[in-house]
Amino acid sequence: MELKKNPSIYRTYLNWPDKWKSRFLEFMEGKKSLPLTYDPFFKKLFNPDVYPERLSRLISSIIGTNVTVKCILSNEDSMLPSTSLLLLDIIVQLEDGSIANVEIQKIPYTFPGERMSCYSADLLLRQYTRVKGEKGSTFTYQDLKTVYTIVMFENSPKECKTADLADIYLHHGKAAFDTGIGLRLLQEYYVVALDVFRKSKYSKDINELNAWLSLLTATTMDDLAALISDYPWMETICMDMSEYLYHPEEVVTMFSEALRKLDENTVNYMIDELKKERDEAVTALAERDATVSEMGAALSKKDAEIAILQAQLAALNK
Repeated sequence: MELKKNPSIYRTYLNWPDKWKSRFLEFMEGKKSLPLTYDPFFKKLFNPDVYPERLSRLISSIIGTNVTVKCILSNEDSMLPSTSLLLLDIIVQLEDGSIANVEIQKIPYTFPGERMSCYSADLLLRQYTRVKGEKGSTFTYQDLKTVYTIVMFENSPKECKTADLADIYLHHGKAAFDTGIGLRLLQEYYVVALDVFRKSKYSKDINELNAWLSLLTATTMDDLAALISDYPWMETICMDMSEYLYHPEEVVTMFSEALRKLDENTVNYMIDELKKERDEAVTALAERDATVSEMGAALSKKDAEIAILQAQLAALNK
């Protein structure tokens, strides 16, 4: 194997789980594609500094409006705690000043809706701080642009899998007033259920969104061949992917980074699940204690009633 020429890289490969060794070898043998839903691979093929149009077209296809990615923004000034439950997390500023966050989750968070709300609020506040700092005394709230929170799920939450949503894989949400007044609100949300897309009868429709989602969910070379057949313009991306066949050391590095994130995902998911089980146990115990307390009060009441009756009986027997 070519890797044996680099002992350090080869040792890294040997330490992988068998499943990941097989996945790597299948790519190097031309049988499988790269797993593009993982951060290291996605950022190689969608880096806006190298391929500015790719991420722009992906985001445009999701939000239904043509946008251009201007630059990637840092996550360092986020007010939210850092997390490793994401396979991918990238924040970009669009040409019109709007901000879009694109993330891919393998395992859905507990309370995904609440988390999306917090993340969107964080993005909006960071934009406010940045724009106000740039504008100074001339700043007005009209200077703020829409923030888009786009979450893709490899394994989507149960809310995306109800019977009436069996073939629906793109969900759009935003706040609105029930009276229809047209106040401009700045937060929009998009949920993409990749697992639902794979099974949906609409996934075979020829359109730009389906092209990008088909690329992200492709696993075999047959998948990529079918993709190029339906969307010839995808061939360039697939060719860029195949170039990594000639750079196995770089592919090992990307796989290692993806595996590290996945391990952290699993640990954090287990922690979340254990916390959930603990909270449920505490709630159940509290409910049981409340029931026992109520039963004790009822028994005390019965004892008091019995004592009264016994006193009455004793008085009658005198």
